[in-house]
Amino acid sequence: MGQQSTRAAANVAAERPAAGGGVFLSFAPWIIFGVVASPSTWKYAALAALVAVIGLSGRDMLRGRFYVLDMVGIVFFAVISVLALALDRSRLVWLETYAQVISNGIVALVALGSLAVDPFTAQYARRTTDPGVWDSPVFKHINQVLTAAWGAVFALMAVSAWLAVRVPSLDDWFNWVIPVVLLVAVVKFTERYPEAYKQRALAT
Repeated sequence: MGQQSTRAAANVAAERPAAGGGVFLSFAPWIIFGVVASPSTWKYAALAALVAVIGLSGRDMLRGRFYVLDMVGIVFFAVISVLALALDRSRLVWLETYAQVISNGIVALVALGSLAVDPFTAQYARRTTDPGVWDSPVFKHINQVLTAAWGAVFALMAVSAWLAVRVPSLDDWFNWVIPVVLLVAVVKFTERYPEAYKQRALAT
């Protein structure tokens, strides 16, 4: 009976366990900021990211659905947009220099921190899975792994952005090549891991 329950949970929980589209859309404003931000454009990047996160999460908020990554994004991009308007540029050199490091670090902290309470990918997964499997080991495991993967990638991107500041001669590698490779890898992992784990769960 327990084995049958595990298999049934695997079938349902892994069908679309991370609601990939929702997760990717929530990352979009952060990626926009990371791509556009530079010492001369970071304030415009922050405004563009703020507009993006409000636009992408607005419908969910009107329906009473609040996702942690979206809420943190609204607060973060709103704060730095206000700072850009309220303070003289000379007082924001630190933000101009480390904007990408800070933004990537915040996403990593949100993702990895959510593992202690509720993996943030599970919020999206619940939109497309049966409530009966939300507490199943399969559902929990898949979302813990996916959340940890995204958190690790953004932590590595924060380090890469910091290295771009410290080693300007390699900034193209640290600001573009490495982040793109990391993002492509984690997107592919997010698409493939749930089905792979599902097959292993069904085989046991």
